[in-house]
Amino acid sequence: MTASDRFADLRPRVITSVVIATIAVAAIWLGGLWTTALVTLAVALMCVEFSAVTEGRRLDIYSGATLWALPAAALPITFLFLTIPQGAVLIGFLVVLTTVVDLLAGRRKGVIARILGVGWITGVGLSFIWIRHFPEWGLLSTAWIALVVAATDIGAYFAGRLIGGPKLWPALSPKKTWAGLGGGVALAFLVGGLFSWATTGTYFLQVCTVSSIAALLAQGGDLAESALKRRYGAKDAGTLLPGHGGVLDRCDGLLAATFVAALLTNWRGQAVFIW
Repeated sequence: MTASDRFADLRPRVITSVVIATIAVAAIWLGGLWTTALVTLAVALMCVEFSAVTEGRRLDIYSGATLWALPAAALPITFLFLTIPQGAVLIGFLVVLTTVVDLLAGRRKGVIARILGVGWITGVGLSFIWIRHFPEWGLLSTAWIALVVAATDIGAYFAGRLIGGPKLWPALSPKKTWAGLGGGVALAFLVGGLFSWATTGTYFLQVCTVSSIAALLAQGGDLAESALKRRYGAKDAGTLLPGHGGVLDRCDGLLAATFVAALLTNWRGQAVFIW
């Protein structure tokens, strides 16, 4: 395989990533309703894509999968009017309501997967909004999450393409290699530690360790999504993002890393990158 073949998808991936990053940085920097609106849109799209995959059909406006955007409505309602626990209850209620509609319409295939997947995606979306508005370090915490996930993707992409070697888990994802896993973790280790050093000057090794764990789980999230798509015979979750597939294809690792950050932030009572 020539170098041009190895990086054939690089140009559309870069262009799409730059556009997404520009929008995301602006919305997250502004915070408040801007962040909430961005996360709500992303969560709604991921829920619909997830549901379309588990229905075993192509995504279109006539698909019952579009109903599964409804639980995302809990995010702006929670931000404006509710506490986080109340928001979690509202998410659960909307997931149950959408499940009932699905069952009444005869869409039983994959319904358990939809309940678990949409609940997971929406709950993590709520966690991201909570982290962004965490006192004092909210903005930097979300920046750390985004940088670690981006470093994981970049390190895995280039290490996998340049080094190659044994496959990580061919049955789930035939393109992923152990070299890619190592490259993603290594770059996340470095970027996470440098970010903490540059912003707060806190303990480099501890933050590097947490960044590496987040990178491992981010790649685990990617593999989990690959397993889901293979289970239901889908190549990509969607086609919205050139070079990446769907929003879920782009954000699967971000969901896992956000979950880790939320757990650590809640447990320690301070930003995940401060030790």
